[in-house]
Amino acid sequence: MFFRKSSPRKKISAPVAARLIAVLGTARRYLLIPALSAVVGFGVAVVLLNPQWVAGATARQKAVQFQPVDSLTGQAGTLWSSLKEGVLTGVRMPDWSKDFAVVASSLDIPAVFNQILPDHGLHWPDWLSVQALLSRLPRPGQEGFAPRAQVTEEGRVQTQFSSCPQFFPAGYTPLVPGAPGLRELCFSAFAILHGGQTRTPVFVVQRLNRASLIKAREVSRTDRFYADARLPLAERAELSDYAGSGYSRGHMAPAADMPTPEAMAQSFSLANMVPQNQRHNAGAWSRIEDDTRKYVMRARGDVFVFTGPYYGHRNEPAAAGRVAVPSHLFKVVYDATEKRAWVHWHWNSDETLAGPPIAYAEFVRRTGLQLLPTD
Repeated sequence: MFFRKSSPRKKISAPVAARLIAVLGTARRYLLIPALSAVVGFGVAVVLLNPQWVAGATARQKAVQFQPVDSLTGQAGTLWSSLKEGVLTGVRMPDWSKDFAVVASSLDIPAVFNQILPDHGLHWPDWLSVQALLSRLPRPGQEGFAPRAQVTEEGRVQTQFSSCPQFFPAGYTPLVPGAPGLRELCFSAFAILHGGQTRTPVFVVQRLNRASLIKAREVSRTDRFYADARLPLAERAELSDYAGSGYSRGHMAPAADMPTPEAMAQSFSLANMVPQNQRHNAGAWSRIEDDTRKYVMRARGDVFVFTGPYYGHRNEPAAAGRVAVPSHLFKVVYDATEKRAWVHWHWNSDETLAGPPIAYAEFVRRTGLQLLPTD
């Protein structure tokens, strides 16, 4: 009996194997970016073809779009929780496109990508995130934009805030001087009259009390700033406007006042910011915010706080030349139970000290802003 002698198997040499591994590694390195880009692009296309989703999601301002996550599991959990809470309430879209649109908007693509390839020196830029792309793209009919306030023949604006009257004492909405691009924005724990000419708020109003501040102590700060998609591109601040400007993104409604995670996330809208001197923000202004919280904790009822910028004769642009830098900041504190008000009036300067407040009547004379009921 004869046995055919089997031919020896050819072995791959070590150099060839090493080269093959390198090629596969390079392919994985460069193919992941186009693959993830395709997912992002498809999500953007779904949103643009469904403006009802834009109107519903941006109006509700759910924190799922802005909350950071520590892992893919956390991202999925955040998304699922938001769906159960009714993020899609009132949105008229096919089920598959609704779900995909929320997934696309909520996924933090830079964080996900950087977790997949942490050791290859690759970083997905923030400006390619879904949130950044959606905020820059125009929507058909602009359904998601906040309505523009109407200026009367006398050059004044009687604000309405019909979606959030609870933030105003006795239901009185402020009367303010007319200006281009005034829009009303409602959030969970505050409301904003935004000025499109300066790309900053005219004022931000809060309704504070002891119970809300006790809740705020349990909420962690998020520090995730974002451009507000309810404002047109020509009227809103972008993250790039503050980069390298030398100014802080100064909260008007302080993050430390926010009673829920959703309100905390919303407080980092750039619509709630002004370019603020860094030393003033961390020093004298921070002490005013702390003193206001201490007063609210002692108060017997609600305290309404209006905070905003004043420009006077100064309209100095920030480094990017788009966001106006205020000369002063104000904080009007009104105790609705005691029927008394006072105003903190600060230069936006590193030399400012926390001095005594001014009278509300003097504030109205300086600014023309009638924020409180007259009776």
